[in-house]
Formats: sequence, C-alpha cells, structure tokens
Amino acid sequence: MQTLKQAVGIDVSKDELVACFGSLNTELRHNISSAASFKNNPAGFKALLTWVNKHADSNLSVWFVMEATGVYYENLAHFLADKDFDLTVLLPNKIKSYMRTLDNKSKTDNLDAYAITLFGLEKTLRKWRKPDNLFKKLKELTREYTNIKSQAAQAKNRVHAKEHSYKPAPETLKRIKEQIKLYNKQLKEIQNQIKELIKQDADLYTKINNIQKIEGVGLMTIVTILAETNGFELIESGKQLTSYAGIDIVHNQSGYKTGKTRISKKGNNFLRKALYMPALSAAKHNEKLKEIYIRLVIRKNIKKIAVIAIMRKLLLLIYTLWKHDAEYIPNYKTI
Repeated sequence: MQTLKQAVGIDVSKDELVACFGSLNTELRHNISSAASFKNNPAGFKALLTWVNKHADSNLSVWFVMEATGVYYENLAHFLADKDFDLTVLLPNKIKSYMRTLDNKSKTDNLDAYAITLFGLEKTLRKWRKPDNLFKKLKELTREYTNIKSQAAQAKNRVHAKEHSYKPAPETLKRIKEQIKLYNKQLKEIQNQIKELIKQDADLYTKINNIQKIEGVGLMTIVTILAETNGFELIESGKQLTSYAGIDIVHNQSGYKTGKTRISKKGNNFLRKALYMPALSAAKHNEKLKEIYIRLVIRKNIKKIAVIAIMRKLLLLIYTLWKHDAEYIPNYKTI
C-alpha cells in the first residue's frame, strides 16, 4: 500500500515540543504514531529530526506542521526552514476550529499534537516563509513601544494619585516625573527608528502612507498591525483576521436561553491595544464610521459594543487596502 503523504504535527510550548508522526496511504487511511517529547532547544530539534527519520519513508517528503504560539515556535520554525524542510505554521484559531470537528472533548499536549498531525495529512498546506527581517525588527520595536507606553501611563496615574493625596513626598513625585520624561524620550526614539526603517522599503512606505489617510489611524497603529501579522502573511480572510485579533463575536445561546454576546479576546492582544484608541478617534472624526458608531450606540445602548465594531471595521479596512495595494478614499461608497 503506497504512502501518499507524511506529516509531523508539533505542539510547541516554552520548554517542550510534543510531536506525532503520521502518514496517509492510497486508501486514505491514517497511521499516526504515539506522541514523543523533545526539548525546545537546538539539541531537541536535532533529536526530533532523528526521531522523524526513523518513522519516515525517505523517498517521500515530510511536512512539519505547528501553531504560531507566541514566540516559542520561532526557533524551531527557523531551524527547519534553514534546512529547507516543508513547513507550515498555522494560526492557533485555525487548529482550534479544526479540533471542534474531531470527536474529542479533552485537551492535552499529546492530543493537540495528534490533531495537528491529522490536519497536516488531511489539508492542503502552504509552505511557511521566514518573516522578512524588516517586519521582525518592526515587531520588536512596536512591542517595546507598547510596553513603554503602558509604563508611562501607569507613572502618570501615580503622579495624579500622589498630587491629590495628603502631603505627598516631593522627592517621590520628582522621581516619578523623571521616569515619565525618560519614557517619553524613549517613545520618540522608537518612533524615529521605525520611520527610518520604513523609509528603507519604498513599497512599504507607499502602502503605509496610503493607509495612513484613514481618519483616526496613525503610523504606530498601522505598523503594529503589519508587524503582528507579518504583513498579513498567514491571513486568508477577514474572518480569520478578526478571530486572530480576538475581536470576533462569541454568541451564547441554547434553546430558549440567550446569554451575553461578547468578543472572544482569544487572540493577539497587541492588535486589540493598537486598535482601541484609533477606534475612539475614528468614531469622532471619520464620518462613515461615526455614523456606524452612533447607530450602534442608539440600537444597543452600550458604547463598548460600538467601539469594538469600529475596531473591527478599521482592522478589515487596513487589511483590504494592504491586500489590494489601494489608497484610502474617504468618500468611497462602502467600507
């Protein structure tokens, strides 16, 4: 019986890789091994390849399949890509949706590795490409910017609290204010560094300028979204993108019972943070989005739902402009 396809599904965590080897034959039957564990380090990567070679048919290529779990998958992905293996990196929500189709209510690393292997055998896979160095640098800088901005906001809150407290220590206030000055200086330095990096790529520079014409959307928002999605490299649809950002709608309804509708928040937190303030700004200054915002506030009577809807609109708008290499036209009929 001939083997048609071979795949290795890998569940990645901070310290450990859990892998299953699977094959698909001409009768479309799966044969999946028991899970094996390896260290998430260079020695573990070599041990993984040795284990795979013992299972694999050397006359047929092997697909390695894994999820984009935080940053923990990156070293293994680059290791395999450098050796020119067939590799697919999937967004976590894609595997999660697939696992719902399986008759399995439990969740363990071994079961996750099994499901990823099964996905690799059953689905058409797209080969992963290493992120462009420019996007990698932008991602590091935008995340640093987000973290420092958060620290600056906390410091400002402390100053506010101290100034309104009874007889605050002037030395403490002085030190906190000096920290805020340092944070602001670092934020400007990061912004300037990002601007210089963008100018090095004429195509990227033009695309960002086109998107930046959206009212309420600034440079840091656009760059953060592009950096977190690697220029939307793994994104195949708007629905997948909103799910990855964690602003997809979760309904809670069963029979006559209707629970609270909410967003999943099971996605990239940096995307949500990047979109929140622009959504508030767009709801005031972007005429089309302002109409949507007001209509939702009147209908739902909850401002938060309206803001989330604007976040979603902005994200999909940026995605559409990027994919079609188009310039934003404020008076265009539809968003």
